[in-house]
Amino acid sequence: MAVSTAKPINWDAFAGAIEGIEIIRDPAQVAKLSKDYYSYSPVLQAQLSDKVGDLVVRPASEAEVLTVAKACVQQRIPLTVRGAGTGNYGQCIPLEGGVILDLTKMQDIKWIKPGLACVEPGAKLSQIDKQTRESGWEIRMAPSTYRTATIGGFIGGGSGGIGSINFGQLRDRGNLHAVRVVTMEDEPRVIELRGDEVQKVNHAYGTNGIITELEIPLSAAYPWMEAIVAFPDFMTAARFGQALGNSDGIIKKLITICADPIPQYFAALRDSIRGGKAIAMLMVAEACREPLSELARKFGGEICYQKAAKEVGKGTMLLEYTWNHTTLHARSVDPSLTYLQTLFPYDPELKLVQHMYECFGDEVMMHLEFIRFDGVVVPAALQIVRFSTVDRLNEIIHYHEAQGAFIANPHTYILEDGGRKEIDPVQLTFKKMVDPYGLLNPGKMRAWQQRK
Repeated sequence: MAVSTAKPINWDAFAGAIEGIEIIRDPAQVAKLSKDYYSYSPVLQAQLSDKVGDLVVRPASEAEVLTVAKACVQQRIPLTVRGAGTGNYGQCIPLEGGVILDLTKMQDIKWIKPGLACVEPGAKLSQIDKQTRESGWEIRMAPSTYRTATIGGFIGGGSGGIGSINFGQLRDRGNLHAVRVVTMEDEPRVIELRGDEVQKVNHAYGTNGIITELEIPLSAAYPWMEAIVAFPDFMTAARFGQALGNSDGIIKKLITICADPIPQYFAALRDSIRGGKAIAMLMVAEACREPLSELARKFGGEICYQKAAKEVGKGTMLLEYTWNHTTLHARSVDPSLTYLQTLFPYDPELKLVQHMYECFGDEVMMHLEFIRFDGVVVPAALQIVRFSTVDRLNEIIHYHEAQGAFIANPHTYILEDGGRKEIDPVQLTFKKMVDPYGLLNPGKMRAWQQRK
């Protein structure tokens, strides 16, 4: 049964059914909390700019989430789950209005054990780290929105980030241990998913369950220093990035490579980076400073910026110039810029990377993030694109795909079309069970729209 909003919603009755739970009805606030950073995409700007919810609800506990879920099911009200709204693909944009379920009040860190933590979905990644580091542990990976992003939003809408050079992507087995999920059945209930079952809701945009608790793995916490290494040309910088990724003896958390002129968009770093240089932005364990310097010297690189571990976190963090923050800084200078997300195949010689760099030049400015993928180090890319037309953007995408690069399209809000380009039968089957009326974040799951 699909969502139908033909019957008017009795919002007073809804408010009465969830009495005692925070409701936001101010139109300006509702509009603000109906948005994420889809504006990075000119395609999504045209499709999503007028989409807003009817009201926002902020539950403070799992019991309150159950109450809201039941009230929505009773009147067949669409419900879209929201964290901090730091995503980029319209994951939390309510296509059919209804309730925005803001989970940021649910931020308890319930327990921390060696290598594992249990947290509520609204806990900020930075806050989790602050507590876990007291006992020598830290979260495995984080987006560049580390200071503001919530763990529930990261699991629901993210894929990887700082730390992926060691631990791969969020969907890799072991990067999420367990979740508790509230259903949208006539009598909502709580289901616990463990082990491989977590993939039923991992990176599903909140289309098939409301996550209310997560068990996440931790890694050993190191004092991380920051460094920028400048190189005379992009391919030398890229090969340095590959070599650093392959250097098992150097403990690292971030390897970001940016071709010129991208560094010139980084206003706060301009004094450290001379024009015309390609750069590597790095986080490595402070104890590895000397071998890092030697590797940089081998590739003709010059360390032009360093921040000791005890200073990291004071002021701007280098990670806030990497991953999709690179796009953010570029767009702050030129709002016409957009981006792509590309995974290059394993090739230590980086032949396809070089081909794309030479083929497109400054039209598709090369930005690499090295990650571990299926046991090997590969370059992922968040290239910055000088947008001209949608047709040209699609030409660039199709050319990459024809040459063997995988594009995770950031210019669609449809779950399957942005990632693996195929129906996930596990997620669809789970949605049929837990959301029989199709109320959760409707319009985002192609599998649901096309189900038989």
